[in-house]
Amino acid sequence: MTFADLAANDHIFLDANTLVYHFASHQVFGPAANQLMTRIENQQLEGYTSTHVLSETAHRLMMIEAATLPGWKQTKVKLRLLQQPSALQNLTLFRSAVETVLQSRIQTLAIAPSLIVSAAVISQQVGLLSNDALIVAVMQANGLTKLASHDGDFDRVPGLTRYAPT
Repeated sequence: MTFADLAANDHIFLDANTLVYHFASHQVFGPAANQLMTRIENQQLEGYTSTHVLSETAHRLMMIEAATLPGWKQTKVKLRLLQQPSALQNLTLFRSAVETVLQSRIQTLAIAPSLIVSAAVISQQVGLLSNDALIVAVMQANGLTKLASHDGDFDRVPGLTRYAPT
């Protein structure tokens, strides 16, 4: 299933990769992510994400933008940022993305501490890493079954339908 297969009024949870594709203007997956975001803004779909996904999105966008700084390469970006924290002052994409999501029609769901325990159980049952299992726990707690993600690991989760960019 792809983003284009979502029907009008569907409720869709957005994984970090979908948000990153949109905000970083990914060459291949960006257009599909942009169309998905437009459908949410036009109220054709109801979009959801969570605080932890939004934080993960910000982190990834920070790394992507830092890799474009003059003289920086894509390798060891995190180490360079730790060694040169003043470089963060030149980065705007991650903050702008967070603010845009929070001002958009995407509903950002908070993480209750009990969901972390649920995620640990899901992680062991289905074989997902902790952040991905937390997405499933948040979705289940909010009655959501559709996920916009490029991550095929979610296909192991019973009752969850994953929609990829293409």
